Amino acid sequence: MKKITGLGLMSGTSLDGLDMALCSFRQEDNKWMFEILSATTVNYPEWLNKQLREAHSYSGLLLTKLDRDYGRWIGDKTSQFINDCEFQPSFIASHGHTVFHQPGNRITLQIGSGAEIAAATEITTITDFRSVDIALEGQGAPLVPAGDQMLFGDYDFCLNLGGIANISYVDNNKRVAYDVCHANMALNYIAGKMNMKMDRNGAEGRNGSVNDQLLKELNKLKYYHTPPPKSLGREWFEEEFLQILNNRPISLNDKLRTVYEHIASMIASACSSFSKGKLLVTGGGAHNSFLVERLKHHSKHDIIIPGKDIVDFKEALIFAFLGILRLENKVNVLASVTGSKKDNTGGCIYQS
Repeated sequence: MKKITGLGLMSGTSLDGLDMALCSFRQEDNKWMFEILSATTVNYPEWLNKQLREAHSYSGLLLTKLDRDYGRWIGDKTSQFINDCEFQPSFIASHGHTVFHQPGNRITLQIGSGAEIAAATEITTITDFRSVDIALEGQGAPLVPAGDQMLFGDYDFCLNLGGIANISYVDNNKRVAYDVCHANMALNYIAGKMNMKMDRNGAEGRNGSVNDQLLKELNKLKYYHTPPPKSLGREWFEEEFLQILNNRPISLNDKLRTVYEHIASMIASACSSFSKGKLLVTGGGAHNSFLVERLKHHSKHDIIIPGKDIVDFKEALIFAFLGILRLENKVNVLASVTGSKKDNTGGCIYQS
């Protein structure tokens, strides 16, 4: 099969910026092969970062305008990136930025207008990967496991340490995946209270002490004891997690240290019932040496951190792959992961 080149775009809950990964794919002996040709992260300007953070409180009119403005911004930045590359993608696949995610109410919304991206780039654009699954009574998340299964099947577990930590693995010959807990989103929230964008390498967390009572309260949250399929969003973080975190009168360093322990123990617990295997760790949290250290302490598995391109751009890579599956009308959302009525093909296609 000839190579297919696509551009995957990812914006996570931690609002670190827009990840872009220009990738090529080919099939050999029924196995998908990939290469990241070029990748970068574009930081959000202050005005856009502010609006994306506030989007959940906007009126319908303002949210619609932000959807279009953000889509045009993505299209412009994408065009600049493509112009600097020697390869031209045949399509763009964009996750968008999540504003609402309430599967129980059959609601999910990722903004970043596909029409605006397609118009700005004059390249076929695929967005809105979650809505069909939500309509089929699924969680609409996580979506990456389809790519884990076909591109990273040599690993026993695939863990992404982004704003939310999610894990993917095979159990009884079926791909299972779900959001484990909030990761960078929680750490960055506390770091923000300390006038920092992030706790780089866990430097501040290391200076704190674990508060046993806070740790117990966090670990007892109902979500953690609910079997998958399940997923997390901003709403649960604000209504459940922060209510406990903010009510504990301890130092910010101790809160950070406790949340590190909470994240590591929740992840280790998620795969504790399996024999020792290879656990692939990607996402921004893989750069946090203290978080990785605590994960290694709690987990019995071999923690594998790949090269920087895979660490930073695995999700953008996989969205490019999901775009290929959408264009070929193949399954790219797994019912075994989301709990929907059936496997489905998510994504709306825009052509300029």
